[in-house]
Amino acid sequence: LVFTRIKKPKAPHRISLSIYLQPAKMASVASSPISFAASILRIKAFPLSPRSFPVRTLRCALSSSSTSSSTSSSDPIEFDISFAPSKPTPSSTLGGGAFQQLFIPWIVRGEDGKLKVQSQPPAQLIHALADATTQNPKKKTKKKKPQPASSAAASASPSPASHSEPKLSKAARRFYNENIKEPPQRLSKVLAAAGVASRRTSEELIFDGKVTVNGVLCTTPQTRVDPARDNIYVNGNRIPKKLPPKVYFALNKPKGYICSAGEKEIKSVISLFDDYMASWDKRNPGTPKPRLFTVGRLDVATTGLIVVTNDGDFAQKLSHPSSSLPKEYITTVVGDVHKRHLMTISEGTMVEGVHCVPDSVELMPKQHDIPRARLRIVVHEGRNHEVRELVKNAGLEVYSLKRVRIGGFRLPSDLGLGKHVELKQSELKALGWKS
Repeated sequence: LVFTRIKKPKAPHRISLSIYLQPAKMASVASSPISFAASILRIKAFPLSPRSFPVRTLRCALSSSSTSSSTSSSDPIEFDISFAPSKPTPSSTLGGGAFQQLFIPWIVRGEDGKLKVQSQPPAQLIHALADATTQNPKKKTKKKKPQPASSAAASASPSPASHSEPKLSKAARRFYNENIKEPPQRLSKVLAAAGVASRRTSEELIFDGKVTVNGVLCTTPQTRVDPARDNIYVNGNRIPKKLPPKVYFALNKPKGYICSAGEKEIKSVISLFDDYMASWDKRNPGTPKPRLFTVGRLDVATTGLIVVTNDGDFAQKLSHPSSSLPKEYITTVVGDVHKRHLMTISEGTMVEGVHCVPDSVELMPKQHDIPRARLRIVVHEGRNHEVRELVKNAGLEVYSLKRVRIGGFRLPSDLGLGKHVELKQSELKALGWKS
């Protein structure tokens, strides 16, 4: 703007620019001139700025002189350069003024229905934001559809065999059914396992209409029930939902005891477990007592090994003739035993209409404390009085009879008469029980 008023000279000129600084506040440098000379074509941006020095106005004088001596110097041109004031900055001191607040217009509809502009947000918006941060999100609850009367009545009284399966995956249900869940059992079997009566007597109770399942009279012993879920009553007394644990004993039966669990029998094998049953509650609190019975039978005069349990399946497996478990007996006879007697016994005899043949017959060596002869006879059918009939058929008289082995389990030699011992899992396998 300054140099546009200067005409371009015909000869090289020099321009002299005198600048006088006039600060906004009168300082001692007000009268100090700053002079410099420069070529017109080399003038660049002025190095001074209002940020470097607190100046507001620059007074300039521009003069030109020719290199020729014929031309005379012209009067200098004076002009002023003014700077705009700097932008105000907020005070950084603690005691200074606060920062200028940014103005945000809010267009709000007032109570009169007209729009108006205000600098603060409406109060309703502030309250809504405050409530949104403090309230918890509400969970949506699905309303259950009302069931018809027929389905409600069916669910209120479920059948003994219908139970709701666990809502799991297909693989989990398969594992649960195969390894954890106990399948429903026959009603007569459940009553026998609960200690109500024997299985045959339980069937008679069911036929007589003395058993109810879930409030419904049941007269079919084959009904499948689950004692843990179904409510079973016998003569008005509810059987426990938790069945007693299964126990297995080996008893050294003494002479004069019969293998019967009837209450009328005085000297029963089960009476030898009275002390064990009396201390059951101390050893197994909260568990119902088991109902014990013998696996098979021994007559009154026979002694030795007999198994006592409350597991009906186990008893059925061992006592059934199809199991073919070998049973070893030691028979003491009256008189001398010859070879013809052994041959006759080995040929067998008729017992209950069936020809029974022993597995082996052996004459045992004599002992000093036992003057009578003894025979070792092994049979597998286990018919009633089978060993006695074999000896009687050979023309010999039985003095005493003792069973010492069933399957792979032998009667412990240190087990006294009338004493019992609980069988271990390995001993149960020796008896032929696989479960």
